[in-house]
Amino acid sequence: MMKLAALQMHSVAGDRTANLFRIETAAREAAENGADLLVAPELAVTGYGAGDMISELAEPADGDLAERLAALSRETGVALVVGFAERDGETVFNSAIYADGQRSIVYRKSHLFGPYERKLFAPGKPAACMVEHRGLKLGMLICYDVEFPENVRRLAQAGAQAVIAPTALPVSDHAEFIARKLVPVRAFENQVFVAYVNHCGNDALFSYAGLSGVVAPDGTMLAEAPETGEALLFAELDPAAYAASIAANTYLRDIRV
Repeated sequence: MMKLAALQMHSVAGDRTANLFRIETAAREAAENGADLLVAPELAVTGYGAGDMISELAEPADGDLAERLAALSRETGVALVVGFAERDGETVFNSAIYADGQRSIVYRKSHLFGPYERKLFAPGKPAACMVEHRGLKLGMLICYDVEFPENVRRLAQAGAQAVIAPTALPVSDHAEFIARKLVPVRAFENQVFVAYVNHCGNDALFSYAGLSGVVAPDGTMLAEAPETGEALLFAELDPAAYAASIAANTYLRDIRV
């Protein structure tokens, strides 16, 4: 069993220092509450709406950010998944890094959303990016990735028990449907936990829908945040508690392609 903390965060666009300070504060609070893992939103380090500044703030996967998160994890005992802009030579990716003080694993977003992201980033190759943490197999996706059933199914078929999805879901007439209907369906149809962790508030370019949540394999919400305001959610991820649901809903065993 693992206790997860999800930070619905009001990032400051372009202010790496302020955003990292907020993540560090949340990690210490998560540790005080017995959490094993803290998840921050998509591009939490730069702010999603930083625009062209994102290229200037992009950093290598093995750079200062990785070292800083590793040190924070060793200090607090809490592993982290944090969205950041990754630079690899002249190419910039919309990425998320897992850091537990011993290792760092980076996932690159494969499905870029709209002209804003396509201007700033190159897409990563669709892949089953996995890490084992506290006895659970975690898969990583970012925001729009989770809206494609193939991506979550790929992770589930690779053995993931939980999918960690930092996001930057904007305000729209269908944001609540995505956060409260589509994401629980992804959890149910694959019998996995899903942590969907969003920004809140706004910047010069976007307003964010909030509505972060952690969903169980049976589709129920274990923790959920409102549309507005920062929140630090906590949820226990215990696959054994959902054994009956996993036994009854045998999608992964029964699929034919």
